[in-house]
Amino acid sequence: MRELTSGELNRALLARQLLLERSPKSLTKALEAVGGLQTQNATGGYLGLWTRMQKFDKADLTKALEDRRVVQGTMMRITIHLVTASDYPLVAAGTRPSRRAAWLRYQQGRATEADVKRAAAAAKKALAQGPLSRKELTAFVASTTVWNGVNALYDVLRIPPSGTWERRRADIYAMADDWLGPSEATEEQGLELLLERYLGGFGPAPLADAANWAGVPPKKIEPLAEKLKLRRFEGEDGKELLDLPRAPLPDAKTPAPPRFLPVWDAILLAHARRAGILPEEYRPLVFSTKTPQSVNTFLVDGAVAGTWSVHRTKRKAELLVTPFEQLRKGVKSELQTEGERLVRFHEPEAESYSLRFAGSA
Repeated sequence: MRELTSGELNRALLARQLLLERSPKSLTKALEAVGGLQTQNATGGYLGLWTRMQKFDKADLTKALEDRRVVQGTMMRITIHLVTASDYPLVAAGTRPSRRAAWLRYQQGRATEADVKRAAAAAKKALAQGPLSRKELTAFVASTTVWNGVNALYDVLRIPPSGTWERRRADIYAMADDWLGPSEATEEQGLELLLERYLGGFGPAPLADAANWAGVPPKKIEPLAEKLKLRRFEGEDGKELLDLPRAPLPDAKTPAPPRFLPVWDAILLAHARRAGILPEEYRPLVFSTKTPQSVNTFLVDGAVAGTWSVHRTKRKAELLVTPFEQLRKGVKSELQTEGERLVRFHEPEAESYSLRFAGSA
């Protein structure tokens, strides 16, 4: 069995996440290739696609949401994700039983399944007339805890114009069956798609990492790994790594250009640790009790090297780049070029733009 080095796993993840070179794929194909994007913050989907696609405008994603080609809802790990409308019924079916079990376990003593069922029935009846805001739904589901349970246990979507760059608070809702039409997808079909999407976007990987990402028990996807014709490798730690046939495996020395990532980008989460994208000494600087919302980060040579933020005045937009360590001169030049593109994308109506390196840069 071939052993893959950590460097090879790093470049494989970057290639599959469209971060070695920007992709010419369509918006929906790109979104499926990377396994969807986490959008706890509505801007994350826009920035995540911008940094991965050759051609992308904010209006492209907003229109895809309006046209129902792309949807946002509570899916993997009971968190908000952006996926294509064709993937959603399967993703929802594959995660639904595990979402339900996890939420009820977390909320034990605060809300019961019976409470959530009653609220869901009332909300579904109200939403049958059309999308409603959270404020409008208060008459039917007053408790925030119970409403969160409705989102976790049932298939509820966040509907534009909410949850977009233009209106970032994702507080307008519809039941998925009303927005997309009914689905007969089964849990097994959904789990199979989830495994394929994970390996396609994050592989090669241990089965446990795929389960972690999807938020399902590993035992649920083990039979599917046997069913699919997967490649098998070994990591430096001796663990078995599974992969899709013909998925890219670039050389570890493949150049990795600087890339700016949004908050909560999935390549930084625990299920992708094997690729070394986020050095462990920096993890507390990105995810901590002080920053539960996560922070924007940037990559240098395939690893997180610092954070970034945009500061806007009436006329000027500035990108502040804060490296964790001293940057080489050539790297700073590359970041300058990429950063100037980012700040213009982020604040297109500003009259002037600048980029500033902070700290030890």
